[in-house]
Amino acid sequence: LPDLGTMTARSRDLARNNGVMAGGMQTLRDNIVGATLRLSATPDYRLLGWDREQAREWGNRTEALFRTWAETTECDAARTLNLLGLSLQALGGSMGNGDAAALPLWLPRNGAQWATRLMLVESDRLATPLALSHRQDIRGGVEFDQYGAPVAYYVLKSHPGDLLLGGFASAAAAQEWERIPAFTDWGRKRFLHLHDKERTGQSRGKPIVASVMKDFHMLGKYASNELQASLANSLVAAFLQSDMDPQEAAACFGADTSQLWQSFTSKKPMVRQMDGAAILPLPPGATLQPFTPGRPNAAFEAFMLASMRNIAAGLNMPYELLLKDFSRTNYSSARASLLEAWRYFNGRRRWLTDYWLRPIYELWLEEAVNTGAIEAPDFYRNRHAYTRCRFIFGGRGWVDPVKDATASKI
Repeated sequence: LPDLGTMTARSRDLARNNGVMAGGMQTLRDNIVGATLRLSATPDYRLLGWDREQAREWGNRTEALFRTWAETTECDAARTLNLLGLSLQALGGSMGNGDAAALPLWLPRNGAQWATRLMLVESDRLATPLALSHRQDIRGGVEFDQYGAPVAYYVLKSHPGDLLLGGFASAAAAQEWERIPAFTDWGRKRFLHLHDKERTGQSRGKPIVASVMKDFHMLGKYASNELQASLANSLVAAFLQSDMDPQEAAACFGADTSQLWQSFTSKKPMVRQMDGAAILPLPPGATLQPFTPGRPNAAFEAFMLASMRNIAAGLNMPYELLLKDFSRTNYSSARASLLEAWRYFNGRRRWLTDYWLRPIYELWLEEAVNTGAIEAPDFYRNRHAYTRCRFIFGGRGWVDPVKDATASKI
């Protein structure tokens, strides 16, 4: 936790200023979620005492009603994104910041069919109040019970960055916290916290680039310095080696001797430029030495390739997919790399479904049942049986494009 702020800031800096990092994050979003997000309701009909046909009909009707909420901006409290956009933003936040948070709100609106809406919260606003920093049951803005279950979340009413903007009112709001219980009295979630929990007792996540952050930074500086050195060396054509005085040397290039003498005596010597294909008559004893720079470095490409492979491994992606470069591999090697990548992508899809999409589906389904739009007897007792589902994402990989375009749900 003491290093979380530094890691998050550096991760955002890389995503903004490093092209490979920005491309890698977009590749993860495209392959984990993609352009399609569709609910496939699969209620546990054996537990509910239904037959298979009854479960299929219930699932088809539920999916149709869910689309009226998820495929519109009514699911967003800000009325700007649909569920696909919210999920992409949450996935990007969990990868870049380590956390993604959302508040399920009840906001009835005129002309809207549903009142359940999601308000995404920047992870920077999830923090421990200064007056409660001595409590051991609050870590990173999350309050736990004796068993390690989250009890409440402490959210700043304004972003910490608003301290520098908006005057006294914004600065005061940036120092006010609100305690949000994790659940209602009847078990409805009041806070969605998406993070990758790797250790017992871990309260916050870390950026996906944390393990290779130093490599990214040093490699970027090395590539920038090589580029600057190559550019500087390309501006020098040759050196004049001679025993002549400055006036005679200037005369060889047709320069003003007074200006050249002043440049030699000053701290900024004058550099003469030559046109292409020029023939220079030089007096005896003068030699024009060509400049042979050592840039670009002959080992630059090999070093960059080795470093990029290490970074790709830290991001759980093959090198070919991170840099979109398949010129150095054959078909079988590329296929093996992509299949290994898809194991990771499918795992992340299951993680996103279990800890983000299914809780959202459960929140919406509770409203649909309470309003009578969907019949679900004993919903609260058999909540798990009704909310059993899977989500179909875009870009499943290694399928026939023609068959995939016409494939139906099984």
